[in-house]
Amino acid sequence: MDNQALTLYTIYFAAVNLVALIIYGWDKFCAKRHHWRVPEATLLIIAVIGGSIGAMAAMWLFRHKTLHLKFKYGVPFIFLLQIAGLVYLHLP
Repeated sequence: MDNQALTLYTIYFAAVNLVALIIYGWDKFCAKRHHWRVPEATLLIIAVIGGSIGAMAAMWLFRHKTLHLKFKYGVPFIFLLQIAGLVYLHLP
């Protein structure tokens, strides 16, 4: 992999994790004020497309979705699958 591709991947993962953190935080803000909420499927999709670190950080930081089993166990599981995928891609 060349440096340009690595830079693009790094920017992508930084951006998607920042977006995950913001959207999870926004959902917590809306939950406290009884406003329109971000659908759970959207929150999980953000984790699947690479935002699992940001999602886990937001869950811890905002204490949000920590009692929902699909988030409590699902988001860390998504993260582990992503790590396993990266390891697999980089094995000779």
